[in-house]
Amino acid sequence: MSVDETESIRRWMVATINAERGPREVLEERHGQVWDTAQMQEDFEPIGFMAPFIVVRRRSDGKKGSLMFQGHPRYYFGFEPDNG
Repeated sequence: MSVDETESIRRWMVATINAERGPREVLEERHGQVWDTAQMQEDFEPIGFMAPFIVVRRRSDGKKGSLMFQGHPRYYFGFEPDNG
């Protein structure tokens, strides 16, 4: 069984994001562009996730990267392209 060395920090991030969750407008002020689930699926192909991150491939150019998300309401934000 492998050990997930990111689990404790990810759990903290999930708790923080969901404790401070807000309406879309607040997320847009903090993070720029925000997607609901349908919009995210239009712009990105989901590849995998480990909350609060989802790995995606941007449909417009095939660029792989990650988004963060809050639980409820479910919004995605903060696209970071993979530099690898």
